[in-house]
Amino acid sequence: MPTMANLELPVPDGLVLRPFHGVRFAVDDLAEVTSPPYDLIADNDVRDLLDSHPNNVVRLILPGADRHRYAEAREILRSWLSSGVLVTDEVPAVYVYEQAGAGVLQRGLIGDVGLASPEQGVILPHEDVMPGPVADRLALMRTTEANLEPIFLLYEGRGGAATRLVDEVAATRPPLVEAGTRDGIRHRLWALTDPAELSVVDTDLRTRSALIADGHHRYATYRALQEEHRAAGPDGGTAEPGPWDFGLALLVDVDAYPPDLKAIHRVVPDLPLDEAVARARGSWQVQEHADLADGLAALEKATGPAFLLADGGSAHLLTDPDPCQLEHAMPADRSVRWRALNTSILAEFLLPKVWGTHDDERSVRIVHHDPEAAVRLARECGGTAVLLNPLSVDDVLAVAAQGERVPRKSTSFGPKPRTGLVLRLLTLG
Repeated sequence: MPTMANLELPVPDGLVLRPFHGVRFAVDDLAEVTSPPYDLIADNDVRDLLDSHPNNVVRLILPGADRHRYAEAREILRSWLSSGVLVTDEVPAVYVYEQAGAGVLQRGLIGDVGLASPEQGVILPHEDVMPGPVADRLALMRTTEANLEPIFLLYEGRGGAATRLVDEVAATRPPLVEAGTRDGIRHRLWALTDPAELSVVDTDLRTRSALIADGHHRYATYRALQEEHRAAGPDGGTAEPGPWDFGLALLVDVDAYPPDLKAIHRVVPDLPLDEAVARARGSWQVQEHADLADGLAALEKATGPAFLLADGGSAHLLTDPDPCQLEHAMPADRSVRWRALNTSILAEFLLPKVWGTHDDERSVRIVHHDPEAAVRLARECGGTAVLLNPLSVDDVLAVAAQGERVPRKSTSFGPKPRTGLVLRLLTLG
């Protein structure tokens, strides 16, 4: 099969967000059929979502107990479409989406984003992807012929015309749908269908670029599916442009609605805390804290690279790594800013050089946001929780702008779009 390097793919002339025929749930309680993004749903949360409503979207995004029953998801999707559980909007739209709650307000636009390679500088990734999740999402997307949840993109809009339109719509028009989820967030959706308004959005966005805040694996899946279709043209030629040249995305102006950037913690199974601390003493300053709360307070105040190690008892703060050992471990071909990231130091120095392991899917477990959940997991698997401070938004933007990628699972931007509010069928064009 041709690869991205030698296959001619459409090149968007800037950041493109086009209208599409949204597919939405027609149920009494919309909140009960929605879910968090697929990769934030813990195993023990799947049953709660399934029990919340017979048509919860988790049946589509994580089909079957083994999460690999892609044909099952396709049949469920077809059944819900034919029975009227899901309905298709007759007029293509770009959707204004608002999330609001205590200390939370984010507004953006949901539409079909034109797919672009990183080299074009239009859509910038900041994390590498792993082959397993890409293969999983590609199989699901290929089988269902649908984008079941949007990726999350940020752009520097500086309060431009598109953002002003978003705010005007949210302030003056009744929403198309409204749902309050159990986390206290109110979700509202409006449809932009007027050609003049769609033109305002298109004109404002064309000269801009966007950062992938969440959904790197799904964006890689979009690109892989695009490649498959473009390589399957008549008589072995290149196919005509089609719906696979776009992907479902939420686009948010980072200047108007700064994101909440949270940490993603690690758990190293079968590495007892005492051993982890003892091996770290040769290259780090170690300070013991009586409990997790004290350790987390010290971690938050730490400057420079710092990690908190815990397993449910005392906690140990690592700071001030040996500069010679650190310099020797970090890749020389990376920028100074990249080498200073805590996740870079974790991936290149602490895990492989100090503990003899690697930050990959087999060796290290991931826990989003919740340090106490990471500690519980560490206790269950006889390992050590490695707790981190979040990266700064400025650091992530700067690294991405240089064409670099932060290590896997370095960032968790929020608030993330709720899955199930609007879907996209590739069969509708």
